[in-house]
Amino acid sequence: MPVGYFSLILHAHLPFVRHPEYPEFLEEDWLYEAITEVYLPLIYSFQNLHEAGMNPRLAMNVSPPLCEMLADELLQERYTRHLENLYELSKKELERVSREEPQFCEVVKMYVENLGASLDLWNVKYQRNLVNAFRELQEEGVLEIITCGATHGFLPLISTEESRRAQINIAVGNYRKHFGRQPRGIWLPECAYEPGIENLLKNAGIEYFIGDSHALLYGEPRPRYGVHAPVVCPNGTAVFARDVETSEQVWSAEVGYPGNADYREFYRDVGWDLPLEYLKPHLHKDGTRRHLGLKYYRISGRDISTGDKQPYVPNRAREKAAEDAANFVGKRIEQAYKLRETFEGHPPLVTAPYDAELYGHWWFEGPQFLDFLFRELHYKKDLITPVTPGDFLDAHLPIQIQQPSASSWGANGYYKVWLNEGNAWMYPYSHDAERRITELANKYNEPTDLERRVLNQLARELLLAQSSDWAFQIYQGTTVQYSSNRFKSHVQRFGLLATGLENSDINEDLLKEIESRDNIFAEIDYRIYQSHR
Repeated sequence: MPVGYFSLILHAHLPFVRHPEYPEFLEEDWLYEAITEVYLPLIYSFQNLHEAGMNPRLAMNVSPPLCEMLADELLQERYTRHLENLYELSKKELERVSREEPQFCEVVKMYVENLGASLDLWNVKYQRNLVNAFRELQEEGVLEIITCGATHGFLPLISTEESRRAQINIAVGNYRKHFGRQPRGIWLPECAYEPGIENLLKNAGIEYFIGDSHALLYGEPRPRYGVHAPVVCPNGTAVFARDVETSEQVWSAEVGYPGNADYREFYRDVGWDLPLEYLKPHLHKDGTRRHLGLKYYRISGRDISTGDKQPYVPNRAREKAAEDAANFVGKRIEQAYKLRETFEGHPPLVTAPYDAELYGHWWFEGPQFLDFLFRELHYKKDLITPVTPGDFLDAHLPIQIQQPSASSWGANGYYKVWLNEGNAWMYPYSHDAERRITELANKYNEPTDLERRVLNQLARELLLAQSSDWAFQIYQGTTVQYSSNRFKSHVQRFGLLATGLENSDINEDLLKEIESRDNIFAEIDYRIYQSHR
């Protein structure tokens, strides 16, 4: 038995953004950036580690909206154009900097190599569908893929039992569609929990969920091992909670690794730095400046202004990533020894959940860090062993029974990020739709084909309105208009369709248009909202 166990859990999620009504759409870039900077590098790294015998082992939530977007042919085609455009720009840039700014040659060569390799992986190896790549990593024993809420709905703020159940059961069904098996665990959206949710999880066949540290630390009775061992709810559902020390080492703006001076500066991008006329062939048709993903500067120091940043040096950053990974593993071994002594010989489990998009998007060197991390863990597995929550449960160690506390991983551990003076206006509308869909689902036991299509689309519109991303982005002050409009549009479409159904006046042309736009969950069955299910 090792001194302790380490469970890395990545949360890969983006809201469902798909706009076929426009030839280009700015917010679709969220997905394209994540594929280029996060998903492709992580998949490539994990596959290489596996083939080299390094035995990486981690859990990863690939959320239902992300799975649906990754498997969507329209978005696959658009991403291909996006990646080809970026590759062409990088090659053009290599010619320019060789003449005009040779201090950037090294970083631009890195982009040319990375983007060329990404195109090959995307088109050839993974056939433009990364869901299959994730599924392969699970089948090879690298990943334990878990699920999430169907559209990342904030469960404690959903008003009816039927709509909470739908968020969970639709997610489980979608997981089976994409991964061909039952998920063992779930990343509760925003790690938001309140007592009773575990019963819905158990009924859906879920064995465990990921919670925030507050869930265990304020639960009853007090957890014997703090957050360094799972607990089980009285109904048998296990809870794995976030370790604060590990989280701070990566997330903290003051002491976290991503703030190192040698790492890439996120906020300097050629989309804003280079002449507009030069960039126009690589921008959207409207010619508006935007982030393009080619960033040539390093952080340089905490007190260095944006305009005084120094050129990025890829080799220096890679060496720093290796150094930080070794430091991280060393800290986990120290932590395990201290905890084991405190726990009188009980092996601690350090659970480390992070947004996957941190690794590669916000922290460009994040995938390199994880690559070095698992290499370090491979050689020190007798001291600290990487496991998934499922692996830990399979070890059949005794687990304390506890009733966790209501909590989330938002500021101060409760719900204010998703319910506050800036976004509270949303909930009366979603709660009305939640009540209304159950009334309609109960009423229509034997619908016509057209009525069934309306009922299924009502379910999609409600689910898309419930996405916690809209309330979060309004709170953060980012893309407030887009998030507000997305919520309002789904509520409006729900209302139009529901009223047409109730009045036996279904506008089939409108229905077709909405179905073609909001096409998430082709397998959906509105009867999940019936109160007797």
